[in-house]
Amino acid sequence: MEHTYQYAWIIPFLPLTVTISIVFGLLIIPTATKNLHRMCAFISILMLSITMAFSANLSLQQINGSFIYQYLWSWTINNDFSLEFGYLIDPLTSIMSILITTVGIMVLIYSDNYMSHDQGYLRFFAYMSFSNTSMLGLVTSSNLIQIYIFWELVGMCSYLLIGFWFTRPIAASACQKAFVTNRVGDFGLLLGILGFYWITGSFEFRDLFEIVKNLIHNNEVNSLFATLCASFLFVGAIAKSAQFPLHVWLPDAMEGPTPISALIHAATMVAAGIFLVARLLPLFIVIPYIMNLISLIGVITVLLGATLALAQGDIKKSLAYSTMSQLGYIMLALGMGSYRAALFHLITHAYSKALLFLGSGSIIHSMEPIVGYSPDKSQNMVLMGGLTKYVPITRMTFLLGTLSLCGIPPLACFWSKDEILNDSWLYSPIFAIIACFTAGLTGFYMFRMYLLTFDGHLRVNFKNYSSTKNGSFFLISLWGKDEAPKAVNRNSFFAIINNNVSLSSSSKDTYKIYYNVINRIRCFSTYFGKKDTYMYPHESDNTMLFPLLILGLFTLFIGSIGIPFDQRVVDLDILSKWLTPSTNLLHQNSNYSVDWYEFFTNAIFSVSLALFGLLMAYFFYGSVYSSFQNLYLINSFFKKGPKRIILDPIKNLIYDWSYNRGYIDIFYTKVLTMGVRGLAELIEFFNRHVIDGITNGVGVGSFFIGEGIKYMGGGRISSYLFLYFSYVSIFLFIFLFNKF
Repeated sequence: MEHTYQYAWIIPFLPLTVTISIVFGLLIIPTATKNLHRMCAFISILMLSITMAFSANLSLQQINGSFIYQYLWSWTINNDFSLEFGYLIDPLTSIMSILITTVGIMVLIYSDNYMSHDQGYLRFFAYMSFSNTSMLGLVTSSNLIQIYIFWELVGMCSYLLIGFWFTRPIAASACQKAFVTNRVGDFGLLLGILGFYWITGSFEFRDLFEIVKNLIHNNEVNSLFATLCASFLFVGAIAKSAQFPLHVWLPDAMEGPTPISALIHAATMVAAGIFLVARLLPLFIVIPYIMNLISLIGVITVLLGATLALAQGDIKKSLAYSTMSQLGYIMLALGMGSYRAALFHLITHAYSKALLFLGSGSIIHSMEPIVGYSPDKSQNMVLMGGLTKYVPITRMTFLLGTLSLCGIPPLACFWSKDEILNDSWLYSPIFAIIACFTAGLTGFYMFRMYLLTFDGHLRVNFKNYSSTKNGSFFLISLWGKDEAPKAVNRNSFFAIINNNVSLSSSSKDTYKIYYNVINRIRCFSTYFGKKDTYMYPHESDNTMLFPLLILGLFTLFIGSIGIPFDQRVVDLDILSKWLTPSTNLLHQNSNYSVDWYEFFTNAIFSVSLALFGLLMAYFFYGSVYSSFQNLYLINSFFKKGPKRIILDPIKNLIYDWSYNRGYIDIFYTKVLTMGVRGLAELIEFFNRHVIDGITNGVGVGSFFIGEGIKYMGGGRISSYLFLYFSYVSIFLFIFLFNKF
C-alpha cells in the first residue's frame, strides 16, 4: 500500500506532459502538430483519466483505513534554514484530486467539439492541461511555500484562459481585472505565510498547526499579530474564491470560452480558495476572531451573490453570481466549523455547476447561428425562450442542475445545503435567517434562468443571408402597429419575434399580437422567396451531450455519499469515513449521524423555501402570467437598451441594485481607480512643479546670480579689497550688536 503512495507524484505530473508535448510540437514541428490536433485532445483526456484512476485508487485505500501519507525531499539547506518539497496525500487531497480530474475530463471531452473550429484549439488544450497540473499540484502540496508556487500558477492559468480570445478588448480587460484583483489576495497570502514563518520557523502544515496551538495556549505569541497574519492568509482565499469584497472579477471572467468558465467555477480557481481555508482550518480554529471573520464574509457573500443574480440578462454571468453565492455557503460552513458540510457542498456544487455551465455552452452554441457570434447576443436570455423543442437533452440536464442548485430532493445539492442550513441555526440565528432567505432567492433566480431560456416560444428569429452581400433586416412590431419596415445593419438584431404568449380569456390583445407576429413572419419569409428558410436552434453534437449526461448522473447520485445514515444501523456514510482524520483534527465526532425526524422536519422547511422561490419565478417569468411583461422587456431592450421593467419603486430598487452589480464596480471605479489615478496625478504634479521646481530653481537662480556678479567685476584689486572689508565690517558690526 505504501508502495502505491510513493508514486502519487504522477497526479500533477501526467497532465503536464501534455502541455510540454503541445508546446514543443508547435515550436519544432508546427505543421504536423496542427494536423494531429485531435490526437492532442485525445492524449489530454487519456492522461487526465489515468490521473483520475490513480486518485480513485488512493481514495479507496484511505477509506479502507490508510489515511495520511507524506513524502518530502530537501530542496535547500542553509545553516538553520531548511526548505523541503514533497506531496501530502490525505482525505482532503483525495476529494479535491477526484473532483478536479472528473470535472476536467468532462470539460476536455466537451471542449473537443466546442472548440473544434477555433484557431487556438491546440493552445486551448495546452492551457487547460497546465491549469489541471497547477491545481493538482496545489492540492497535493505539503507546505505553504509549495502552495504559494502553485497558487500563482493557478492564477496565471486563469489569466490565460479568461483572456483566451485576447484580440477582443473586453476579454483582454476581463483577464487583466481578474489578474489585478487576485494580486491583492496573493500579496495578503504572501504576507501571512511570512508572518507565520516568523512566528513558528516552519512552513510545514503539521508543525505549523502544533506550534501555533501551543504558543497561543501558553500566551507566548502576540494574539493580535497572529490574528493579523491569519487574516492575511484568508485574504488570499477571499480573492481566489470570489468572496466579498474581492468578487468583482468573477462575472467578467465569463468572457472566456464556456468550457473554461465551467472549469474555473467547478474545479480549479474558485475551488482553490475553499481548499486553502479547509487545509488551514486547524490553524484558524485556534486563533481568536478568525472563524467569526470567515463566517461573516461567507454570509455576506451568500446574500450578495444571490441578489446580484436576480436581474442578470447574460446566462453565464447569472451562473457566475450563483457560484459566488454557493461558495459563500461553503465559506460560511467552514467559518462555523462544519468541515464535513462544507466539503460535501463543494463536491455537490462542483458537479451541478459544471453541468449548468456546459449546458449554457450548449445553449449558446445552438443560438450563435441565429443571433450571431457576439456574446452580447448569443448569451442573452432576453433573446432565448422556447428552446425545449430544439434542445431537449440540454434542457433536461439543465433542469437537473437547476433543481439541484435550488435544493430540491433527492438531487445532490439538497443534501449538502440542507446540512449547512441546519448547522447555521446552531451557530447564529441571524446567519441562519440570511442563509434560509438566500435559499429562497436561489430557487427564484435559478428557475428564472430556466424559464427565460426554455419556457414559452422563441423570442427572436434570425435569417442568415450568406449568399447576400448586403442583406437587409426588418424590425417587426410587437404591438400590432402598421409600421414601414426599417432597414438596419446586417450585424444587428433584425427580427423581434415574441411568440412567448399564452392565450387566456382575459387577454384579447395578446391574441392579436400573436397573430400579428405570425402574419409578419409569413410576409417576411415570402419577401425573400421560397428557397430561403429560417435557421432555428439545434441540439449539440454527441461529444458535447455525453459530458452533460454523465454530469447529470453525478448530479442525481453524488449526494448519496453524504446521506446521513445512522451509523449504529447501517455503515454507509462514505463521506464521514473519508473525512475522519480531518474531523478528528478539528476535535469533531467522525461518526456523523442524524435523527431522521429532525432531518425531515428541517428538510421540509428548506424545500418549502426553495419551492416558494420557484413559484415566484414562475409568477414573474412563466408564460401564463408574464406575457405582457416579457413583451415589454424585449421591446425595451431593443428600442432603448436594458432598463427598468417593473413599475413598483421597491422592485425598481431591487432591479437596479442587481443589474448594476450592487454598485460595487462603480464604487471601485469612482473611489479606488479614479482615486488612485487622482493621487498619482497629484504626486506627479508635486514632483514636477515642487521637487523638480526647487531643484531647477536653485540651478537657474545660481546661473543668473553668477551672470550678474560677472558684470560687477572691474579687474581692480583695490575695489575687491574694499568690498571685502566692507562685508566683513558689516557682519562684525551685526555680531557685536547682537552680543552686547
